[in-house]
Amino acid sequence: MAMKIRLARGGSKKRPFYRIVAADSRMPRDGRFIEKLGTYNPLLAKDNEQRVVMDMDRVNHWLGEGAQPTDRVARMLEAAGVLEKKTRNNPNKAKPGKKAEDRAQEKADKAAAAAEAAAAPAEEPVVEEAVAEEAPAEDVAAEETATE
Repeated sequence: MAMKIRLARGGSKKRPFYRIVAADSRMPRDGRFIEKLGTYNPLLAKDNEQRVVMDMDRVNHWLGEGAQPTDRVARMLEAAGVLEKKTRNNPNKAKPGKKAEDRAQEKADKAAAAAEAAAAPAEEPVVEEAVAEEAPAEDVAAEETATE
């Protein structure tokens, strides 16, 4: 029988409250458990001593029996000093997401275009704009004569 020390969710909707329990790994998350080992209330402040309350004697007993803590419970036990800290490596954590990369690329493109415009003589863009303004007026006149 594979034992787990895990969180069983209680509380109402949007107001979570967890029991830290020793349970058979085949049982449902909130289902049958063998022993309640403590509580975890994520709504309390991180420095509040009531946020995580555990019966360390019983936790050590179950760890001695071969119970495996889940990732979240293992972090709580590391914070309490019961387990040694694992070295974790998530190289993708610092990388920006796809949308952030797209925004950075757009910003770089705009900056490059602005630098190009500043480097070019000041009169050329004005001439191009004047030509661009005249062309639609001729198109409108041509369309009006075609409709008549």
